[in-house]
Amino acid sequence: MGPVPPTRGWQLVDVGPMTPGTARTNDAKLSDFVVVANRLPVHQVDGERGASWPPSPGGLVSALTPVLRETSGIWVGWPGGACDPVSIPGEVDGIGLRPVALSEAECDGFYTGFSNATLWPLYHDAVRTPTFDRSWWNTYRDVNARFAEVAADSAAAGAAVWVHDYQLQLVPAMLRKLRPDVRIGFFLHIPFPPRELFMQLPWRTEIIEGILGADLIGFQVPGAATNFSRLARRLLGVTGTETSLEVGSRRVGLGAFPISVDTQQIMQQACQPDVRARARQIRLDLGNPEIVLLGVDRLDYTKGIDRRMLALGRLFEDGVLHSDRHVMIQIAVPSRELDPHYQQERHRLEQLVSEINGQHSSVGHPAIHYLNQSVPNRELIALYLAADIMLVTPLRDGMNLVAKEYVAARAGLAGKLILSEFAGAAAELKGATLINPHDIDGIADAIRRSLARDQLADKQVMQRLHRIVRRKNVHLWSASFLAALNDAALPQGLLKTS
Repeated sequence: MGPVPPTRGWQLVDVGPMTPGTARTNDAKLSDFVVVANRLPVHQVDGERGASWPPSPGGLVSALTPVLRETSGIWVGWPGGACDPVSIPGEVDGIGLRPVALSEAECDGFYTGFSNATLWPLYHDAVRTPTFDRSWWNTYRDVNARFAEVAADSAAAGAAVWVHDYQLQLVPAMLRKLRPDVRIGFFLHIPFPPRELFMQLPWRTEIIEGILGADLIGFQVPGAATNFSRLARRLLGVTGTETSLEVGSRRVGLGAFPISVDTQQIMQQACQPDVRARARQIRLDLGNPEIVLLGVDRLDYTKGIDRRMLALGRLFEDGVLHSDRHVMIQIAVPSRELDPHYQQERHRLEQLVSEINGQHSSVGHPAIHYLNQSVPNRELIALYLAADIMLVTPLRDGMNLVAKEYVAARAGLAGKLILSEFAGAAAELKGATLINPHDIDGIADAIRRSLARDQLADKQVMQRLHRIVRRKNVHLWSASFLAALNDAALPQGLLKTS
């Protein structure tokens, strides 16, 4: 199922003059499809011949690029840092770019502060205590307004505008005030918390009102949609169900749209001779151990890396694992490095790895190979091919695409996936070994059981998982959301079916 053009099935009707605040110059490019996300889909690379703007890695970019190219779409986003928007090209590979500039103070309040020190921990089960700071909230509100204004100035009459994630939860309602003629979709990539947690947020009503500006609200799992629906009905008195809410004269759709990976692209890379040769070389460089275990995570306290290390330490202590026969590779991709909490997390993890290696390694055979660095995509695929056991143990995760990437890379191969039951991927990847990431003994037991290799059984399970991610790939995700947005209830008299 390919990308669905977001305007299919709709016919424009005269909507009269533009709403105040949306004035545009006559030569401004407008689009029928606008994506609004915290970051632009490209990043700057400085070379000898000047700057280039290659695509940024990630599932969202790969999912939406085909639709944006097909529709001459526009992507609204922050370039990162206090970047001068003048230096950013207006278009890259057929995709229009509309940068939203932020000052250093706005980065601190909107991104480091409210987004990542208030919302991020709160939405991830408050595994770290969130900070509630009114100045951060004011900056978050102001920055969201700026994103909404740029989106309003980029959208053609009757356009579809797809807003993404927790950094921009106020944009849908703000955009609706500026442009009541457009269809608005909102997708939350991280978990949405239960009432008991969300009610801690001093600005809880404003956040719910902001999201309800959308025509369609998407979540990773049905439970998140249920949480949101219950809160909206409690806080705002709207009526409806877990799949549809009546907001004034509008109907707002709710649903689960589990994001996935570009399975075909991963399979193609995994079949490349140089990638397979690199996978074999990785095992040789490790001393050709019996079992290679792998963890790949952004260095974040929600990922449960420390629990995973503690479980491995116990297995080495008990003699179940031996550094000359069993090797763990842990990739911890740097994240939010200026945040003191993340600096503490890094130091704590590095100390833990050092202790395990100091006690259980032998000369030439470290128990844990720890890399605090980003890994090129082809190297990552080679690591997936080299690993017998994949450990994905977040304390809470909206989906976790690493689990799906590992499965996608192992077409025709055996392998074992140990997966947190609190990752959204657990609902789809039936056959993975599910664990409670808070239970260190349980993680250790799952690893112990996974060491008993039954190649035929492992291969059968892995191929069943592979069929799931091959069928439910990232392109199906984007197509299904846009098709649902295309059918969502629209302001009466603005659009009609053709």
